[in-house]
Amino acid sequence: MSTLDLMLRGLHLGTMVRHAQEVAIRAEREGWSFTRYLHDLMEMELLERGQRRIQKRLKESGLPTGKTSTTLELSRLPEPVRRQLPTLCEGHFVERGHNILAFGLPGRGKTHLLCAIGHALIERGYRALFMPAFKLVQRLLTAKHELRLEKELRRLDGYPAVILDDIGYLQQNRDEMEVLFTFLAERYERKSVLISSNLVFSQWDRIFKDPMTTAAAIDRLVHHATILELTGPSYRTDKAQEKANEAKPTLTETNPTLEESTNAQSS
Repeated sequence: MSTLDLMLRGLHLGTMVRHAQEVAIRAEREGWSFTRYLHDLMEMELLERGQRRIQKRLKESGLPTGKTSTTLELSRLPEPVRRQLPTLCEGHFVERGHNILAFGLPGRGKTHLLCAIGHALIERGYRALFMPAFKLVQRLLTAKHELRLEKELRRLDGYPAVILDDIGYLQQNRDEMEVLFTFLAERYERKSVLISSNLVFSQWDRIFKDPMTTAAAIDRLVHHATILELTGPSYRTDKAQEKANEAKPTLTETNPTLEESTNAQSS
């Protein structure tokens, strides 16, 4: 191992160590300057570090691996949602602490849409966390009982974007409602939340129980928010129908043709 390799390792520049020799050979062959040689090595180091960072953030995010923009069926999205999606994926709303609220009946693609945005945010360098709403509530409630709620909220603050999935399915007692409201209030105008719900706002009293708390939660969420309404048929119902159609035997498999019937009778 050369002295240069040892120094690069000491600086934790592993990518430069692996590529220093091959880049040096190319630089000598093509007559590069020392500046060009160093530039190419540093570029390799930074690119690989960026890729490792993205992979680490994807792993910690909890995002489903298959729910990305490449697997999202854009043709099924309502036109207003389809128009807004590229801008949302750029992530500028995160810098302003704005929210995204996706509404629609079950099976309309709310979760997939928000996850696709979450993946895009991570690709652009943001940290994001995906969690079913009931799991977040239980985590916060446990932290409250163990007298470490403030610490848990600070940890969640490390994620500029938190995706709460299926908030409409929550059936909470007062303690659970209070920790959810505290979470939303703490992030207000500072950090972003992306929420999917099958309940329109007029039904959110099922979540927060108390009318005043419901109104306060909605007010904080919508003050700086993009609201996405997903309509149309259910993805899951359509997929189930497609599978059922594929499983149906064809006409020739279930009924002999007229010619086959005639031959059978004559024989």
